[in-house]
Amino acid sequence: MPFDPDRATSRPVILQVIPDLETGGAERTTIDVAEAIVAAGGTALVASAGGRLVRDLDNAGARHHLLPLNSKNPWVLWRNIARLRQLIRRYGVELVHARSRAPAWSTLVAARREKIPFVTTYHGIYNQNGPLKAAYNSVMARGDRVIANSAYTARLITDRHPFARGKIVTIHRGSDLQALAPDAVSDARKSALRDTWRLPPGRPVLLNLARLTHWKGQPVVIDAIARLKKAGHTAPIAVLAGSAQGRDAYLADLERRIAENGLQDQVRIVGHCDDVPAALALANLAIVASVEPEAFGRAAVEAQAADVPVIVSDLGAVPETVLAPPEVLEADRTGWRVPPGDPEALAAAIGDALTLDDAARGALVERARAHVTAKFSVETMTGATVDVYRALLNPRSP
Repeated sequence: MPFDPDRATSRPVILQVIPDLETGGAERTTIDVAEAIVAAGGTALVASAGGRLVRDLDNAGARHHLLPLNSKNPWVLWRNIARLRQLIRRYGVELVHARSRAPAWSTLVAARREKIPFVTTYHGIYNQNGPLKAAYNSVMARGDRVIANSAYTARLITDRHPFARGKIVTIHRGSDLQALAPDAVSDARKSALRDTWRLPPGRPVLLNLARLTHWKGQPVVIDAIARLKKAGHTAPIAVLAGSAQGRDAYLADLERRIAENGLQDQVRIVGHCDDVPAALALANLAIVASVEPEAFGRAAVEAQAADVPVIVSDLGAVPETVLAPPEVLEADRTGWRVPPGDPEALAAAIGDALTLDDAARGALVERARAHVTAKFSVETMTGATVDVYRALLNPRSP
């Protein structure tokens, strides 16, 4: 719908601030929440340096403002304070929500000077190896409300920033579960993606859906496939679907590792994937191989929603998203959890998952779908976020 700034004074205006809208869980959450703000009768603004997801934001009925919020340059951060204050005044913004550290500092100062509520979401497990980094990270705990995307993240915030205790709200990330259901993906979409990825019929597809960066563990996946090949399992094809985002050296290292192990027929690096439901519909198994803690782990949730068995690294918030022994009985398992950075354990889990009979696989994916449906829908997430806004804006509400 068209955005009319003259109407901004007649309904609450919420501004979300994020470095860019290129790709990622925080970016998708920004769009989901913007859509919910509009649906609830509010006006949704987003400020960022732009990206491929701006089109989705426009389709949600929100308004995007292009600002250099992806910069960490101190001078740019200082200038962004004035830019954000101008934006707040122009559209009558009544609450701002920051989703990343560098722009959050500019947003915090702008919000305090304009005397409006400031909300943050702690989307990631930020490295904190010294007092300077701790001070830099602390901005994400300085909101009037601090949204943690998992119970794991909430505990981390409390441990790192005790002053935030009492302001933390846990709201799990949510996904569009209906769009991920297998029957929501047409044969044409699957066929188009299969052709793009050059996937031969009849071979199991192992999907690793993550941007190409070391902590996402793509080398572990490649090494696990190499172990399977040595054991005679040459049918599986691992698809590494994600953007390198300028990490050319890392991409070259992955390609070298594939070549050194003779895996050109078993590992595909396919770049960014725009159609996640179609990708999951092609997959026999999803792999989340992170070697550092995930604050939440959306990829594992989406795989379970799509009826795809999932293997994840056992660290971070994973026990909340993927149920497995010893925390639950074997009969309650929704996926496999393996030690991070352990290609041998990953290869063994792949073997277990691919040898499930139809009945066991069906029971597993049914449990997994029920688990994520109960806890991780986009409607649950956006509803809880809008409730946070309402509480801060009371008596006016979006």
